[in-house]
Amino acid sequence: MEPLNTLPKYNLFGLEGQDYKKAKVVVVPIPYDATLTYRSGARDGPHAIIDASRNLELYSYEIGEDISKIGIYTTDEMAPDLSSPENMAKRIQKEIGILLDDGKMPLLLGGDHSITIGAIGAFKERKKDISIIQFDAHSDSRDEIFGSKYTHASVMARVREMYDKVVQVGLRSIDGDSAKALNPKCTLTMEDIHGLSGKEIARKIIEATGSEIYITIDLDVLDPSEMPSVGTPEPDGLRFNQITEIIREISKKKRLVGLDIVELSPIPYFTYPNFTAAKLAYLTLGYFFSKKKA
Repeated sequence: MEPLNTLPKYNLFGLEGQDYKKAKVVVVPIPYDATLTYRSGARDGPHAIIDASRNLELYSYEIGEDISKIGIYTTDEMAPDLSSPENMAKRIQKEIGILLDDGKMPLLLGGDHSITIGAIGAFKERKKDISIIQFDAHSDSRDEIFGSKYTHASVMARVREMYDKVVQVGLRSIDGDSAKALNPKCTLTMEDIHGLSGKEIARKIIEATGSEIYITIDLDVLDPSEMPSVGTPEPDGLRFNQITEIIREISKKKRLVGLDIVELSPIPYFTYPNFTAAKLAYLTLGYFFSKKKA
């Protein structure tokens, strides 16, 4: 008996016929939020993004094609290691390393921002020459907090121990010690951004980064009026059209080797932020991997 109607498959963008061997991008959902310092709930972020994405039109009018045809494969959720944040980072590094060895571009769905440490560690372990672009309301540069060096508030401190080329975009909250250590050539606060076009912002990022980039997007970089479903919201953030314009311009000059989208803490029965995160993921992949770009 044929069902009269079926729901889209449970994977990012609800794709039929996933094929790992043919996939260019492999999506790794990581429901982990053990290092959060304010409101919890980011462990539910991957499910919320995937569920919302199943209702997204695969044809992108912004790009003019069905981006899913590049080959996107979603793995099962990664089981959290709750023994310690450091051990969780090691688990992520091992799993992402497998994807890199298979020639895949990893897209991590968090989960809290600490998952980025493991992902970047996988690139460093393989001696990849990459630059990191961080979209975030916070600098995440504390050396440690609550006795751990592997928290969502310390992620960029760990990343800088691995890579020199790190550009931070959209900051509007920072502790005093981290503020003293900021490199103005590699930092674009919201105060810096106000009055600049997306193209002007992208130009500054392009000048400070190498040819291969890893993008990490903490969703609290967006203004809370558009993205209220985060654990640590800050007023006066980027708008959706700003971040997509910036990413579109960067894609014209750089090669994307890794991406993560983190810190979505879903609000029950409020699906708009979940869908926004899914669309941001889809457009980012489209800008970098569109056949029209090639």
